Amino acid sequence: METNKLFVWNLDWNLDWKDLKEIFWEYGEVVFVRVVTDRETWKSRWFAFVEFADALEAKKAMEELNWKELNWRELKIDFAKEREQ
Repeated sequence: METNKLFVWNLDWNLDWKDLKEIFWEYGEVVFVRVVTDRETWKSRWFAFVEFADALEAKKAMEELNWKELNWRELKIDFAKEREQ
C-alpha cells in the first residue's frame, strides 16, 4: 500500500531530522520528519519517519534511496504502515 509516509531505518546515530529533510527534499516536498530517539539517552534508535506532500514523491524517494549508502550505512526504506488500534 503506497502512502506519502516512509519508514527509514539503519540510520547513522549522528543524523538528525534536519539532515534527513535535506536528503529527502531532493525528491519532493517533505512536510514532516521524525527521528525516533531513546527516551533515556536521546540517541537515535536508527530509524525515522519521513512524510511527503505527495505519495508519488514518496515513492520516487524510496526507489532512489533504498539500499543507498549514507555515512557508511545502507538505508532501508519502505512505506510506513499505520498502527492498528
